[in-house]
Amino acid sequence: MEEALDHFFILVGLLVCLFFLVKCVRFSKCIFLSFRETVPPSFLPSMGQWAVITGAGDGIGKAYSFELARRGLNVVLISRTLEKLQTVAAEIEWATGTSVKIIQADFTKDDIYEYIEENLKGLEIGILVNNVGMLASHVPSPFLATLDRIQSLIHCNITSVIKMTQLVLRHMESRGKGLILNISSGAALCPWPLFSLYSASKAFVRTFSKALQAEYREKGIIIQVLTPFAVSTSMTNHLDTSMTIKSADGFVKESLNYVMAGDEACGSLAHEILGQFLNLIPSWIFYSQTFQRLLLKCYRDN
Repeated sequence: MEEALDHFFILVGLLVCLFFLVKCVRFSKCIFLSFRETVPPSFLPSMGQWAVITGAGDGIGKAYSFELARRGLNVVLISRTLEKLQTVAAEIEWATGTSVKIIQADFTKDDIYEYIEENLKGLEIGILVNNVGMLASHVPSPFLATLDRIQSLIHCNITSVIKMTQLVLRHMESRGKGLILNISSGAALCPWPLFSLYSASKAFVRTFSKALQAEYREKGIIIQVLTPFAVSTSMTNHLDTSMTIKSADGFVKESLNYVMAGDEACGSLAHEILGQFLNLIPSWIFYSQTFQRLLLKCYRDN
């Protein structure tokens, strides 16, 4: 019995060491990629002629639209507000000379995908960025205070990822190449009280993306989920940028260095470090009433 216990504890110790070794390898890879541009300039255009970006009228989606156009792709911008789309499209065409197509669609609805599919017909889509997303509330709120936005959030954060992936993945599979970037959130890495709907929806995106990559990796398709923390956009009330709060442009440029780094990345070295630090904090602290009161106080003070 004593010998069996010894073997058990040795096995547990080895598994713990292996777990931390994997973490260290991923972290080291992120450091390496942050200081060296490992994606050849021809790689992204080689995926196909067009990139499709959802939520392209502002923030991270707009930044991806500009950056992918600068790197030689024609872009399809999909968002709800036509005026924003027209403005962004004109800016991209003027700055890069690439072709831009716009599709006005409201991702809080679920009857838009036939229209989107019709407008994508005939395009060789090499890259899809599933970026569109929304919060149930711009301030931390208990679940019962956000009931009126449940269906909209599910359609925007979850249905959009499934449906847009379905529209392009079949064609990528037939061509044997393609890149899908699904924008999740650092809030997906563990449950976040007072952001329960948002956190859960982004956890779905994370799990769905990693499962799909396992299914389609051998078919030449890269599916990567990004889990950034704070990025200064309208969703985050345009937070002041800092070492840990990235601008949308800065985050996007850095995140594209990671597209060949595996099925998941924070997209930023600073956010990788932050994620590792938060991993060390016991979960009971996040779930405590004290932490929730502190979070609410921080938002009220700002």
